[in-house]
Amino acid sequence: MRTHIAVIGGGIGGLCLAQGLHGKGVDVAVFERDRTPSDRLQGYRVHIDPQGARALRECLPEPLWRTFLATTGQGGQDFGFLTERLGELLVVETPPDAEHYSVSRITLRQVLLSGLEEIVHFGKMYERYERNPDGTTTLHFADGSTCVADIVVGADGGTSRVRRQYLPHAERIDTGITTVAGKFPLTPRTRALIAPRLADGPNMILPPPGFGMFCAPHDVARAVGEIGRTEQAGALMDNNASYILWAVGASVERFPGGLARMSGQELRATVSALVATWHPDLRRLVELSDPDTVSLLPIRTSVPVEAWEPSTITLLGDAIHSMTPMRGIGANVALRDAALLCAALGDGTVEAIGRYEQEMRQYGFAAVRDSLKAAQSFVSENRLARMGFKAFLRTAARLPGLKEKAFA
Repeated sequence: MRTHIAVIGGGIGGLCLAQGLHGKGVDVAVFERDRTPSDRLQGYRVHIDPQGARALRECLPEPLWRTFLATTGQGGQDFGFLTERLGELLVVETPPDAEHYSVSRITLRQVLLSGLEEIVHFGKMYERYERNPDGTTTLHFADGSTCVADIVVGADGGTSRVRRQYLPHAERIDTGITTVAGKFPLTPRTRALIAPRLADGPNMILPPPGFGMFCAPHDVARAVGEIGRTEQAGALMDNNASYILWAVGASVERFPGGLARMSGQELRATVSALVATWHPDLRRLVELSDPDTVSLLPIRTSVPVEAWEPSTITLLGDAIHSMTPMRGIGANVALRDAALLCAALGDGTVEAIGRYEQEMRQYGFAAVRDSLKAAQSFVSENRLARMGFKAFLRTAARLPGLKEKAFA
């Protein structure tokens, strides 16, 4: 097989790039290790911020962009900072005209796959590449097949095999922080059981040092044809119900041993014990979650690397700047990569790829550092620092100028 541009990985960033290139008439092929589009679906929704929305609009054809908008959930985006007793420290209002969307990862992938049926090749486990004398690159897959490409884009996630061969010094490490997450079903009955603020928008809970909690409501959106529907059974993959995503995090040492071997029910019981002294409404978020939706999420991060010599091989998204989920921007940064790289590949030169990489490194690794800092603050053991941050939030709540400057 021969293609101009080969994208390794059919995740959010890789598919967004493929959509943009395909729309420009560029010969592109995507190679995805999953056997079918429904393999390894993720049941949580993702927040698309204005930057991510702008990238999607640039890369998607207009009808597909409208489909994306029609399948997003409409919910409050004002961000709250609360104590573990549900004391309100500060609420940051989001401008009503800002483009913030809540979308199911299942639905977003369906949107991004639309129209790419002849371009995305499933069941292609990438193994390695080799350079050819004519400047092309031959890709080798586990099934014995190969593909020759002029340009290769590694979009194969945090454990990227492309990165491992191309930039072997670029590391991804464990932060020593772990989280347990679950889905609290959001219905008229369950809404009455919790404080309105928990269902009004995302919230950062600031408990005593050593722990952190995040929760965010996700309202159901309607399907458009087959987009927005899923045949997957169970509460985790339910694409047609509203819920509150919650995540409780701490250093690994704060959790009991054997966490990785625990069932969803055991993980839920473990978290319930950790939050036993918190506000009853926060405890209900955990206790009333279906155990099938409760899962363990170890927190890893990439390590920023110095500039490398550009070539006809490049990377985007988690394949190069994997970050913690604590700021909720990983998908949006990957979408920004896709739009920027799509524009660069229209030129098709190594110099253009180099310009993309220079800009991507700046904002991508800045996001990595900010995200790691947020994760460390999330579970900080420093009592004075936690008290100081709470005092700052209370002060900002009283002083609109400080609030606007700090959270612009």
